[in-house]
Amino acid sequence: MPNHIANATTQPPSHVAFVLDPERPVLSHGRHFEAEASIEPHHHPRGQLLWAAQGVLRVTTETSVWIVPSSHAVWIPGGVVHHVVTETAAYTRNLYIDPAYPVRTEARGTMVRLTPLMREVILRLTQEETPDDALLRKHLGLVAIGEIGRLMAAPLDLPAGRDTRLRRLIGHLVSQPAERRSLAELAELYGASLRTMERLFRAETGMTFRQWRSRLRLLGAIELLGQGQSSTTIAHSLGYATASAFVAAFREQYGVPPQTFLKRELG
Repeated sequence: MPNHIANATTQPPSHVAFVLDPERPVLSHGRHFEAEASIEPHHHPRGQLLWAAQGVLRVTTETSVWIVPSSHAVWIPGGVVHHVVTETAAYTRNLYIDPAYPVRTEARGTMVRLTPLMREVILRLTQEETPDDALLRKHLGLVAIGEIGRLMAAPLDLPAGRDTRLRRLIGHLVSQPAERRSLAELAELYGASLRTMERLFRAETGMTFRQWRSRLRLLGAIELLGQGQSSTTIAHSLGYATASAFVAAFREQYGVPPQTFLKRELG
């Protein structure tokens, strides 16, 4: 049953994520969050399919950052430390899979594109009036497990570094995607020289700062596209000088212009 979170504060994870019971292969939990609320960094033995039926989530693990629109979800294997922040007011729906049931082969978190069937199963398992029939819930849970294993991975993550200074800078950029200051200015804010921060980006993310920031902005653009915003509006909100500059950057990253991507991935 969903919990209603009135204030944008840090919340603990759901207790059902820690319940081990193969007779209940899938447990569920839902919450309403205000914007900029968070769930404290944590891990649990059950694997988790994390989805916002409404709103946008930012999910961070030790290796990746995802900005998750409602068309997608994140699969988090059991034991993987993760931190969830709501970019907007959000209506989250979560399925927790008992470790007795193998689901996906990835050892790390993965963003996946939801299917209509997966959406309906999640909604049924997390609805206000949960079915009392334990056998029905078990059958629905087994359907969910099979469907999660078939969901197509979406390579829409950002690599996250381990160095504390780099992680703090990355956290700032993710929360402020239109940030225009140079790396030299930002590095000073987080206690590193320009050369050190350049080295950290290359060594720990495999990208230059410019490449990383461009990819961050383009990930944010995907959710704005799904909301029906124009290229001009998106370009302005994400710090691009012009709409054409945004479209060119989007095409370079994803191989197609924004509207084609919208129809293919979010339609």
